[in-house]
Amino acid sequence: MSTGSNDARSIEWDDPVDAIEQIYELGWTDGLPVVPPTEERVGQFLEIGGRPADEVVGTLPERRREITVGKIAANAVMAGCRPEYFPVVLAASEAMLDPLFNLVGPSSSLGGSAIMVIVNGPVTRELNINSRNNLFGPGNRANATIGRAVRLILMNACAAIPGLFDRSVLGHPGKYSYCIAEAETETHWTPLHVERGFSAEQSTVTVFACDGPRQARTSGDPENILTTVADVASTLGTSLSTVGSTNDYSAVVRQGELTLVISGESSVWDGWSKADVKRTVHGKMKRSVADLKRAAEIKGDITPEDETTLLPLIASPKDILVVFAGGAEKTMCGVIPSWGPKVSSTAVTKAVRTA
Repeated sequence: MSTGSNDARSIEWDDPVDAIEQIYELGWTDGLPVVPPTEERVGQFLEIGGRPADEVVGTLPERRREITVGKIAANAVMAGCRPEYFPVVLAASEAMLDPLFNLVGPSSSLGGSAIMVIVNGPVTRELNINSRNNLFGPGNRANATIGRAVRLILMNACAAIPGLFDRSVLGHPGKYSYCIAEAETETHWTPLHVERGFSAEQSTVTVFACDGPRQARTSGDPENILTTVADVASTLGTSLSTVGSTNDYSAVVRQGELTLVISGESSVWDGWSKADVKRTVHGKMKRSVADLKRAAEIKGDITPEDETTLLPLIASPKDILVVFAGGAEKTMCGVIPSWGPKVSSTAVTKAVRTA
């Protein structure tokens, strides 16, 4: 069975182990063994999806690629998904192929970003997608295989092959699998997908091109917690571009978006909304012009005024995505910077459609 590369072809095998080895030889894996995508198994996924195999979900004109439902199904099978996961994988594919997301950028950048998948709505409970303990770790089939399917689609259907179009210098483990759900029923906060224009009854997938999560160990009240979070989010070297030798610091290109994953008990945040969190973090995410010049993020000699002139490192509170997820035992936060400026790639949310 073909995985969806433009030179589509079928292979035959005598036993499953032989099939896995042939797939390795064809370069269709992420380095781990895959489930052979038999025509029967792919057919089960297509039936669940309720869409024809030859339907084009999106294109990558720069690579002369058309990504079809059939190609997505084959890669979801190889990732180890169950058929009922397929509508989520389809929605994630539609989101990352949206022109607003600009898939070519984060999938080929030297920066080595991955595509994080955030699932919301009833489907998270129906499929038991993990939103709590060990959120970014192993142990849950839905999270692991949905995230892995996205990576295999990138490699096999979108040609984001390491060393070829994927030019990551370092990469990070999220490039194997990067899928979470929001624990939306365990908080008073508005769910992410509702903030982004969907109803609470809808199921959605949000894709976000980003670095790996930076874990912030926090304590105290919300103000203390967000001071720590803002400090972690304000590290040098995070998606800032230089403006040359100029004093017009309003022209600094900031990091595009930021995702904050906040764990613990929801009661810690009584009296606080997600909008309050965003405003507070935005107000604290600043570095001095002197710091940015020392790191060569801004060119020019350091003046005395530079030590006290602070620049915001993200343009607007609206550019911060807040997700309530992770274990309930302690308030810890995942700080996840975007791949680049917002003009380069923007988070996209799509509804999950079922047959």
